[in-house]
Amino acid sequence: MYRKLTEAEIAQLQQQGCTARDWDTIEVAQDFDAKYVREAHFSGKIRLGAFRREIELPGGFSVHTGICNATLHNVELGDDCHLYNIHNYIANYRIGDNTCIENVNAILVDGRTTFGNGVRVAVMNEGGGREIPIFDELSASLAYILTLYRHRPKMIAEIERQIDAYAESQAAETGEIGKNVHILNCGSIKNVKIGDCAELSGVSRLKNGTVNSNECAPVRLGSGVKCADFIIASGVEIGDSTLVDKCFVGQGCIFDKHYSACESLFFSNCQGMHGEACAIFAGPYTVTHHKSTLLIAGMFSFLNAGSGSNQSNHMYKLGPIHQGVAERGSKTTSDSYLLWPSKIGAFSLVMGRHTNHSDTSDLPFSYLIENQSESFLVPGANLRTVGTIRDAQKWPKRDNRKDPNRLDQINFNLLSPYTVQKMWRGREILDELQMLSGENTAVYGYRNCKIRNSSLRHGRELYTIGIQKFLGNSLISRLENKDLKSMADVRAALKPDGHAGHGDWVDLAGLIAPKSEVKHLLDDIESGSMSLRQIQERLEEMHANYYSYEWTWALDKLEQVWGCSADQVSLDQVRQTIDQWQEAVVRLDRMVYDDARKEFDLNSQTGFGADGDRQQAEADFEEVRGSFESNSFVKAVLEHIERKSELGNKMRNKLAKIQ
Repeated sequence: MYRKLTEAEIAQLQQQGCTARDWDTIEVAQDFDAKYVREAHFSGKIRLGAFRREIELPGGFSVHTGICNATLHNVELGDDCHLYNIHNYIANYRIGDNTCIENVNAILVDGRTTFGNGVRVAVMNEGGGREIPIFDELSASLAYILTLYRHRPKMIAEIERQIDAYAESQAAETGEIGKNVHILNCGSIKNVKIGDCAELSGVSRLKNGTVNSNECAPVRLGSGVKCADFIIASGVEIGDSTLVDKCFVGQGCIFDKHYSACESLFFSNCQGMHGEACAIFAGPYTVTHHKSTLLIAGMFSFLNAGSGSNQSNHMYKLGPIHQGVAERGSKTTSDSYLLWPSKIGAFSLVMGRHTNHSDTSDLPFSYLIENQSESFLVPGANLRTVGTIRDAQKWPKRDNRKDPNRLDQINFNLLSPYTVQKMWRGREILDELQMLSGENTAVYGYRNCKIRNSSLRHGRELYTIGIQKFLGNSLISRLENKDLKSMADVRAALKPDGHAGHGDWVDLAGLIAPKSEVKHLLDDIESGSMSLRQIQERLEEMHANYYSYEWTWALDKLEQVWGCSADQVSLDQVRQTIDQWQEAVVRLDRMVYDDARKEFDLNSQTGFGADGDRQQAEADFEEVRGSFESNSFVKAVLEHIERKSELGNKMRNKLAKIQ
């Protein structure tokens, strides 16, 4: 309940240096105490809460909540707020309880605004054609659909219509600053909505955006930060003079150290430091930490960009209209370069300069290496490297999202129908190349790349091992916890849960799903029967049903391997699949183990043991890096071999009891 000021309170406020255009437009809480308002100037409609407590500032200095040296116009202030030294004014805002605002230039809403909702971001193609309207609840999967499914204009138009309607629902002439917000030593904040528990310290300028902070996942914006036309999701941290212009910044992202981003979308757990992003679609875990690194006009996810990595979308003909894709898990080494258009396969390593517009999407887990200005491909090589396994293990551990409402559905699996279908197709491609050009051909040509004979043979072998590992994993997961007394029980356990999962799979920027299920979703969107909330729920449902879909797909492939349907499979065929799985797991782990050993060889010890002999170098190295045998990752690999061997033996014993 609010009340008018009493004559005594007005007199006290005037005595304390306060003025008002009209004291009758000011309302206060029932237990408002005028002694905590000094040198304040009011105009328009004002509501003031009570000032009951003291707050402690950094360094241990305590002050009582209240208002001192501030000009307010059309402001509603909650209880126990602290406003001090507002250099210009605060206009047209509702401010929540327990919020502290100190040493700020200006905070205002100027006219009707949607607070960044509905802003069009020219992602991937700087020349336009893929503009994405950003909004508070944008997910990576929905953005993927909007970005790449332009061949379905009616569906795109329906989603854009709903996003525009959402943006219109957020439009207002009054802004909001939530509860328990700290805004300290900041510059200009204009047309910005700020959620609960946000911390803004030394921010230079914010214009036309939303900071979706909340109690579970506060947002922190630091010194020198400038943002315009933006949506910042929960749990984001941006500091050190970072520039953000026309961007969506997803949950748990971290930008720091003078990073610069424009016309881009960033989704969960991206990190940007030192470098620059322009017109990129940064799916989950797109990471760049180095100066002189430019990500431009591309789609990435689970990317690690090396120092000086660069791409070009401009061939000086029709402008910067070209685009590229680096599928999930790709890495670029220092000073690598890609001339778009190009497409890099999942979990591939790019080394050197590549200007021939390569497409390696059907040959995942590969090395793309420059050799005398030519692009050489080493298929499957990344399956056996310690770095790939380490990446797959670290991503779930580095999930910064604290918000229980997670917008992005992220599948962390290294092997999935999405990547295994590519290995399956990759093996067929390598066989076709060998058949067409001959087994003894020294170098094969493939989509503007070259593949050496030895690389082709090794790649085919690695793909086979990867396929066997995945299919065996799926089979054991299906049978492991079932009560199996006969082959009828086995065949019943193999029966899929439903029809969904057959055919090709896609990676919707983190969400791995059957293409058929995605098509059903797009058809329903196009019919106009789905809201944005319902679209998100369907995406969440696809993610939740992943393992059911996965088994349907894996069974199709197993039936091809067996040469018969699951209701005709023999016990020997099931045993053989498990034997192949165990051999594949151990072989891959041994390859990873051997790759890890390279980090402890004599070359790795170069620079250790300064001013000493080889023995001192080895001792220094071991003190700093530890021994190979004691390394936590190495021990984990050996434990994995042992654990999987035990699982294989357990399954064989279980099958041996079948009558």
